[in-house]
Amino acid sequence: MSPKNVEHQPHGAEELCEAGMSLYVRALRKGPIPADEARAVPCLIDFGLLQPDLEDPHQLRPLAPAVALSRLLHESAEDTARKRQQEALLAEAFEPLVRADIPDAVTTTPPISVLSGLDRINLVVSQTLADASSELLAIQPFTSLTHHPTPYQAVALDRDQDLLDRGGRIRTLYQQTLRHAPRVLARYEHLRGDAEARTLDEVPDRLLVVDRTVAFLSANAERTVALEIRHPALVQHLVTTFERFWQLATPMYPQTVRRPSRNGITPRQRAIAALLIEGLTDAVIAARLGMNVRTARVHIAKLAATLGSDSRAQLGYLIGQSGILEPEPEQPPGRRAPEEASAPED
Repeated sequence: MSPKNVEHQPHGAEELCEAGMSLYVRALRKGPIPADEARAVPCLIDFGLLQPDLEDPHQLRPLAPAVALSRLLHESAEDTARKRQQEALLAEAFEPLVRADIPDAVTTTPPISVLSGLDRINLVVSQTLADASSELLAIQPFTSLTHHPTPYQAVALDRDQDLLDRGGRIRTLYQQTLRHAPRVLARYEHLRGDAEARTLDEVPDRLLVVDRTVAFLSANAERTVALEIRHPALVQHLVTTFERFWQLATPMYPQTVRRPSRNGITPRQRAIAALLIEGLTDAVIAARLGMNVRTARVHIAKLAATLGSDSRAQLGYLIGQSGILEPEPEQPPGRRAPEEASAPED
């Protein structure tokens, strides 16, 4: 596979990516390569492994491996020295503050803290989970991040597995549209331990609760600001909310349950119908249910055809008359909903 066909992810020099290593080896064996070709793997230029050819600015020459290694080791040593100097300066700056007679109200951990930036949020979550021993409750709404790999997802998978290896339990609520998402399914193929997942048509913003003592809430749409909550009453309220959602949700993993259609109306179409009678637009319905507008309109058209509606106003009336939004009958004791392996329910 050529570097142009590989999606490049940021990484350190100590873990040179497959595409970068392949192109670097080719340059060592065959000589200069076109600069345009190297743009797909910018790590080679960032780490100084490819350098401009003085005779042809459109070509890049490889740096000898021994020279490259020596430079990278030197840069690593300098970076370590800078960090140690920063540690010393921080210790010196905070030393009088640590010894000062500061009121307990200032030194105790605040009940609510604001975390800004993805790096900071993930660092604090990882540190909290590293100290966890029993449980992680999570709500994961639909986002573009769910379908595209990021360095944070790999970190999250490792820290979740660490918790499971310590005998912990993980329960996650996803939006219904993620029920068959390849990246979500692949996640559970890799996890080993007591991990469960369920789905709902609508879920609130992202939530993590660790050992029922610390909670993390998204504080903006971009998920670049989060609240770290340690107030016992607030955390308990979030746990209770999660448990109620969990009871209403449809099992996804390790048991997969398919919600039945009723009178030719799929569960997804019933969820859309409930929002239609609120007078919401197609765009708002799509956002609430975690799908694109085109998909929402396809479901609305199928719903209208099934109910025999010719207009939006008539569709709302027919939904109300059809009874499709009435609560589903409870399963008799001892019976379970039918299971499915992987077929979408709509």
